[in-house]
Amino acid sequence: MKSNLISKSETSALLKTVSEEWGIEFPKIKNLKVHQILDDAQIITGNGIKILKINDDYLPFLSETETLEKFPSVTVDMGAVKFMCKGANLMRPGIKSFTEFEKDKLVCIVEESQHKFLAVGKSVVSSEELEKMDKGEVLKNLHYISDKFWETGKTIYD
Repeated sequence: MKSNLISKSETSALLKTVSEEWGIEFPKIKNLKVHQILDDAQIITGNGIKILKINDDYLPFLSETETLEKFPSVTVDMGAVKFMCKGANLMRPGIKSFTEFEKDKLVCIVEESQHKFLAVGKSVVSSEELEKMDKGEVLKNLHYISDKFWETGKTIYD
């Protein structure tokens, strides 16, 4: 795995993009490191931040609880957990509760008993549409516990 520091201008451009996409303000961070894990995937780390970049999508890394808590979330029943951890997309029947979100936004998936973050997905419907659904796909699973990024991410420390 190749790792390198990125320049100040690249860092500020990246943080600006991520802030806009996520709707979260980041403090100024110096010395962001990019870890190339696959041709199309990188883990970006810095002081108090860990971002997963897959193709052109920036995702909050699942170990970053403070960041994840700023996103809308969906709570799933225990029956959905093993499917989430294998990368399955989230279907309506497994959902216990949810906060408000728009279509095509990042949403965190949380399990009901320990309230642990299991996955980050992109919504295929809005929370308004979700309320009216009995079945069907709700989130595309993009990053989940035990995926290759999770395993690699555990080996990266600043």
